Amino acid sequence: MAFLKVVPLEEALNVINSLPLEPKIEDVALEDALGRVLAEDIRSPADVPPFDRATVDGYAVRSQDTWNASESNPVVLKVIGEIHAGEEPQIELKEGEAAYISTGAVLPKGADAVIEFEIVERKGDEVIISKPTYPQAGVMKAGADIPKGKLILKRGTKLGFKETALLSAVGISKVKVFAKPKVAVISTGNEVILPGEELRRGKIYDINGRAISDAVKELGGEAYFLGIARDNEESLKEKIVEGLKYDIVILSGGASGGTRDLTASIIEELGEIKVHGIAIQPGKPTIIGVIQGKPIFGLPGYPTSCLTNFTLLVAPLIRKLLGGEFKAERTKKRLAHKVFSVKGRRQFLPVKLEGEIAKPILKGSGAVTSFIEADGFVEIPENVEILEEGEEIDVILFRF
Repeated sequence: MAFLKVVPLEEALNVINSLPLEPKIEDVALEDALGRVLAEDIRSPADVPPFDRATVDGYAVRSQDTWNASESNPVVLKVIGEIHAGEEPQIELKEGEAAYISTGAVLPKGADAVIEFEIVERKGDEVIISKPTYPQAGVMKAGADIPKGKLILKRGTKLGFKETALLSAVGISKVKVFAKPKVAVISTGNEVILPGEELRRGKIYDINGRAISDAVKELGGEAYFLGIARDNEESLKEKIVEGLKYDIVILSGGASGGTRDLTASIIEELGEIKVHGIAIQPGKPTIIGVIQGKPIFGLPGYPTSCLTNFTLLVAPLIRKLLGGEFKAERTKKRLAHKVFSVKGRRQFLPVKLEGEIAKPILKGSGAVTSFIEADGFVEIPENVEILEEGEEIDVILFRF
């Protein structure tokens, strides 16, 4: 493939989406399921609650025994026992009988209502009732909350604490989830050092390694930062080969046509370059390749370009491998002020969102704060030179 044979963004996305990669599924224990994505629909295997139960502390009764009760003519029922939560009732109510019952306890046979203890009077083994009740008062029927067989969670649901609580409520201890894609992250460049090292003149701290790794984690994948490859064939090749232990390899920097940028030649030696150059700004010199069936991305070195192209190209693939849709998240906003663009190249301009307004960030892709301050970026088509103030725009979100 010719070096920097620029292709439209849609072609690059089609190349990625057509890679022979499918989501993997694994079983995990419920205690390990937080943050994972369901790979199956879940139907309740049991009624919740699993039995008719009292919702108040009081007296289990046959409601029909109370229908004639009034202040002037109260009904007196004989208390034949007590039922507490967690116990199996050993009594059955007959006409004229009642039983003390705790909240959450199983309703005894014969009973169809529970009267709160606060509104009755207890004398010895009798309870005096001055107001009628009705069937199911103070009672939650079996399955009233969740009936057995009900669809409670759909495939593709990301499990938060509410979802894990729901699974626990129906007695599920293990679920099928999409396996987390394992992503190798490599920064490149002689000028790049790790945070914590001495910052000598001409050196810069690595940003992309941290940003990409954490973006992968936010998406639901597993990131493995392999460190910094230097601008020589031996170092870069060693890191790429190490990265092939994982599902996806991402490099940042070293993707342009400069003599010291070796990424393309090494990928071509070890595998195949599918795309080298995308008709977008920033991020034109992006590489998409395949080595041993593993996709490998060479993203630009500037942080804003790198994270923009990660959002456009890599994030959709990770979502797909997690059972989701192959697309970026978007929202409609209005532009804060007029913006000029270069005709003939699709541009992605970082923007900060304030309510329904998108404010362009014009510091350039080399500025760290361009993507730190940005909530997303607006796509400006090739044939558009001006976006007007107040114009409705489509914002692609930096949200993983």
